[in-house]
Amino acid sequence: QLQLVESGGALVQPGGSLRLSCAASGFTLDYYAIGWFRQAPGKEREGASCIGHSGDFTNYADSVKGRFTISRDNAKNTVYLQMNSLNPEDTAVYYCAAVKFGILFRQCLLKAAPYDYWGQGTQVTVSS
Repeated sequence: QLQLVESGGALVQPGGSLRLSCAASGFTLDYYAIGWFRQAPGKEREGASCIGHSGDFTNYADSVKGRFTISRDNAKNTVYLQMNSLNPEDTAVYYCAAVKFGILFRQCLLKAAPYDYWGQGTQVTVSS
């Protein structure tokens, strides 16, 4: 069974940091692009960051650029999202998702539609 499991969500004060993890089971992430998406109450799901299958291409939404860093450790079959300088607008359920593009396509997309596999989400709450 192919699964993605997110972890690391928590309640954190403004200005704080969190690291989210996305672990895969039932398949290896080696040839998958991974995206981190988030959905706040009453808002549409939006792409926060993504990383290509080789790790040498990353993309960030303008709202998180300079604060969030995505990385992957294929040996651990895990992708991470380091989130710094968190603010209340970052409060959301964070989901990771995976899609296998052709091996020559080293990029990733911040749109949800192409992604085939999704985790169950992890809650991030930024509040004092």
